[in-house]
Amino acid sequence: MITHIRNTRVEELAEVMLIYAAARAFMQQHGNPSQWGDSYPSEAFIREEIAAGHSFVCLNERGVIVGTFCFILGDDPTYQQIFDGSWLNDEPYGTLHRIASSGSERGIARACFEWSFSQCPNIRVDTHRDNRVMQQIITSQGFTYCGIIYVSDGSPRLAYQKKLTESYSANQKPLVP
Repeated sequence: MITHIRNTRVEELAEVMLIYAAARAFMQQHGNPSQWGDSYPSEAFIREEIAAGHSFVCLNERGVIVGTFCFILGDDPTYQQIFDGSWLNDEPYGTLHRIASSGSERGIARACFEWSFSQCPNIRVDTHRDNRVMQQIITSQGFTYCGIIYVSDGSPRLAYQKKLTESYSANQKPLVP
């Protein structure tokens, strides 16, 4: 069970990279071999995210890191243009990227989404067309499919958005602090 989410510390980089390796293996086993390939995200990239304060870790009740993700408040350059659809709104938003689990705990993605909504009531997320597992998780969390965006390497991603209602966000009790 996830009991705490906090910023990643640089000394935890090796643990985080092991979690991303486990996530890549899981993705390949579940019909998504190309989204992250064999080496994405790189250690240098995650180090930059840690320095920027965008990398977070999920800890279980024993204080063990069992998941990681990226959360950014503000405009995401890859979301400036959306094709075959439109965003739900143009209000300020948070973006959730690179959710990964060690595989030892269930509910990592749900905890990441709940924590993100405790930070911002308007969230955008995207995933690869072959990542059926993440598509199911995203829609089960109440996100609306909005269209196609293109990431920096030019490959397409399915884009989703969810905005909490004012009454819901005011009364929301986050899963983790």
